[in-house]
Amino acid sequence: MLGLPDHIHAYLFDLDGVLTQTAKVHAAAWKSMFDGFLREEARRTDEEFVPFDPVEDYDRYVDGKPRLDGTRSFLAAREIELPEGSAADPPGTRSVYGLSTAKNDTVLRLIREQGVQPYPGSVEYLHRLRVLGLPRAVVSSSANCRDVLRAAGIDGLFDVVIDGETARREGLPGKPAPDTYLAAARALKTEPKHAAVFEDALAGVASGRAGGFGAVVGVNRTGQAAALLANGADLVVDDLSDLIEGEAE
Repeated sequence: MLGLPDHIHAYLFDLDGVLTQTAKVHAAAWKSMFDGFLREEARRTDEEFVPFDPVEDYDRYVDGKPRLDGTRSFLAAREIELPEGSAADPPGTRSVYGLSTAKNDTVLRLIREQGVQPYPGSVEYLHRLRVLGLPRAVVSSSANCRDVLRAAGIDGLFDVVIDGETARREGLPGKPAPDTYLAAARALKTEPKHAAVFEDALAGVASGRAGGFGAVVGVNRTGQAAALLANGADLVVDDLSDLIEGEAE
C-alpha cells in the first residue's frame, strides 16, 4: 500500500522539493544572490559575467546542502576565494557569511510574498502513514524548516524535526554526510536499515545511501531521474502518490 519493502518501519523526508514546493524558491534566491555578486566580480576583475544556472548549478552545488556549504561549493566551482566572515556580516558582504545571509533574506522575502504550497501527493502519503501509526520525520538543511512547515500547514504531521538549527546545535555535518538522517532515525528509535529516506536532491540521496538506510527514494521533480539513481536512490518517483499507486520505477 505504501510502495516500499515490508522491513521499512520509519519514514524520513527532506523538505524542499519533497514535501513543499519551495525548491524553486530556493533556486531563485540563490540565483538572485549569486548573479548580483558575480556581476560585481566581473566588473571588479574585468572578466566575463557568467550567471548562476538555477538548474545545473543549483542541483550540483547547493541543493540539499546547508546554506554556508552551498555558498562555499559554488564559489569553489568558480575558483573564487572569499573570506569566511562571521554571522555578524551584513547581507551582501563579500564573505561566505555575507552572501549566505543575503540568500536567506531573499528566501524569507519570497516565502512571505508567495506563501508555501505542499505537494498534494506528499500530504496524502503523510496522512496514510499517520493513520497507520508509522513514525515520520523531516530532515532538512534549512534553518527555516519549522516556519516553512507551519506556512504549508503540515507541521502537525511529524514526530521529529531535524533541521539546520538542530545540526548547528549538535554539531552534525550536513548532507551529503548521513549524520542528520541518522539523528532522525535515532530520535525515532529506529535502525537505519528499517527506515526510508525521501529526497529530491543529489546530495540528499547520497546521504541516504551513505547512512545505510533500508530504502532511498529519489523524488524526480526536475527531470534528473538518472542522476538520482546514480547518486544512490533505490527507486525514483515523480511524486509520492506514485508509491500509493504502485508506479515507482
